Amino acid sequence: MSASLKAATGPKTTTGKTPATVITGFLGAGKTTLIRGLLERADGRRLALIINEFGDVGIDGDILRSCGSPTCTEDDVIELANGCLCCTVADDFVPAIEKLLARPDPPEHIVIETSGLALPKPLVQAFHWPAIKSRVTVDGVIAVVDAAAAAEGRFAPDPAALAAQRDSAGTIDHETPVEEVFEDQLLCADLIVVNKTDLVSPEDLARVETLIREALNRDAKLVRASQGAVDPRVLLGVGAAVEDDLANRPSHHDGEDGHDHDDFTSFVVELPSQPDPAALAKTLEEVAGLHGVLRLKGFIDVPGKPMRLLVQGVGTRVQTHYDRLWKPDEPRRSRLVVIGETGLDHDAVTRAIAG
Repeated sequence: MSASLKAATGPKTTTGKTPATVITGFLGAGKTTLIRGLLERADGRRLALIINEFGDVGIDGDILRSCGSPTCTEDDVIELANGCLCCTVADDFVPAIEKLLARPDPPEHIVIETSGLALPKPLVQAFHWPAIKSRVTVDGVIAVVDAAAAAEGRFAPDPAALAAQRDSAGTIDHETPVEEVFEDQLLCADLIVVNKTDLVSPEDLARVETLIREALNRDAKLVRASQGAVDPRVLLGVGAAVEDDLANRPSHHDGEDGHDHDDFTSFVVELPSQPDPAALAKTLEEVAGLHGVLRLKGFIDVPGKPMRLLVQGVGTRVQTHYDRLWKPDEPRRSRLVVIGETGLDHDAVTRAIAG
C-alpha cells in the first residue's frame, strides 16, 4: 500500500508485530472522514485499510477510494460488505489480514473501520487466532462519537422520561439496542474522538463529554474534532496491545455464545436521476423524522452534472456534496442505503423516498 504516515511510529512494534488500529463508532459518527484525513496526511508510510459495512452496498470504501489521493487505489482498500466483522471472523476477517500480510509490500500499519453497529471487543478477540496472533497486535481502539447526535439524546435516555417511567411502573426498561452498541464501543476504546464539535454549543459539548465519562469504567483519552480532523500522531502509535487487555474492557454481551444484529435492518432504495438535490435532501429529512431512520447514505445522479452527488444522513441531518466525476464506464445509478431498527417499514420508506 502506498498510504503513509511518516510522523507515526515505525513499521513494526517492539514485539515485531504489525500494528492494527480499530476505528469504531455508531452509524454516521464520522469514521470514514477520519480515515480519509489519515490518508490525506500520508507521507511515506504504507497503510492498509479494511472497511466493513452493515448492508448490501458498500459506500464507505468507495468514498475512500475516491478521495483524490494516489494512496486511495483499488488495491489499497479491502472492503467486507454485508456483515459485521465481529460475526464473520473466520470467513472474512482472518483471510483479509492474511492476504495483506502476504503481499510483497506488506503494510506497516493496518486500519480497520468497523460497521457502525459492530461491537469492537469480539473483533479484538479475533487477534488471538493462531493464524495472526504472532504477527499482528491491536495498537489501539478508537471510538468516534457524533457530538450532535449525542447532544440530541440519541445514545442516552431522556432523564425526564425515565423518571416518569419509574414513577408509573416502579421499574425502568433495559437500555435500547442503540445505547448498548454505543456503550460497548466506548467501553473498548483507548481514545475517543468527540467529532462534529462545530455542530454543538459549548454547553452541549460539555454535557456530551460528561455522558461519555459516565459510561466509562476506566480512563480513556478524549479528543475533540471537527470533520474528523485529528493529528495522525494521536491516532496511531498508541501501543495498547488491546488483545491482552480485554478483561478491562467490559461489554453488554460478555458471556453470550454469539452476537447478531437482529435489532437492526438495512435495505437499498433505487432512485431515478434527481434534478433537485435540495428537494431530495428535504424529503430525506422528513422521511427520517417520520420513520425513525438511523442512517442514510449513497450516491445520486444529477442530470447535467459530471460529478456524482454523495448523500450522508444521520437521523434528520442530511448533507450532500459532489465527491468525484462519474467514470466513463460507470453506470450513473442513484442508490441509497437505509438503516434503522428492526420494524422499520421498508415499503413505506421506499415509497416516501422514491415518490
